[in-house]
Amino acid sequence: MTQTLWIARHGNRLDFVNPDWFNTAERPYDPPLSDDGVGQARELGQRLRGERIKHIFASPFLRTVQTANQIAQILDLPIKMEAGLSEWLNPEWMRTEPERLSVEELKQRFPCIDSGYTSRVIPQYPETNEKVLERTAQTARLLTTEFGDDILLVGHGASVVGATWGLIPGQPEVNAALCCLVKLVRHQEKWVMELNGDTSHLSQTEKVIRFH
Repeated sequence: MTQTLWIARHGNRLDFVNPDWFNTAERPYDPPLSDDGVGQARELGQRLRGERIKHIFASPFLRTVQTANQIAQILDLPIKMEAGLSEWLNPEWMRTEPERLSVEELKQRFPCIDSGYTSRVIPQYPETNEKVLERTAQTARLLTTEFGDDILLVGHGASVVGATWGLIPGQPEVNAALCCLVKLVRHQEKWVMELNGDTSHLSQTEKVIRFH
């Protein structure tokens, strides 16, 4: 029996398109998707239509929830909010722990959120590079063990890399572009990477991969 793990990064961020947004934002460390990012998320959902995905897990940051929501609508699945997939809580990027919408507030905006799910891993601010990779690797291992079906993780650049490294030995280079797809397939106890940051489903892709 095989199991497939899909790992996706969120679509384009509003602050990537309009850097001045940060200066007046109510929650500057939790930017939403840009308009083209929403389009990317929709294209990602169309790419995953017909796959055997049974569960969608998303980081609780707004841009990842928005991305997962586009996919969830196409696949007709709920979204499980998993804090273990959160953005790297890097103190060089964020002066304080990032303020985000609560699960209740997100649920009001995105009714397909599964409010009965509890995060398996909780990150702690601040995080080193080693810590975020360890945290997201642990999350991928826990979720693939607990949920034996094919699943999708929607996260950030760091969580795409960390989740992949949690299952694939040797720390391979991962192409963590916006709205990319990594596909890992488990045969017996061994995971194999079949797609590495694929963006062929996108009509527009970034030339330089940005993490912040």
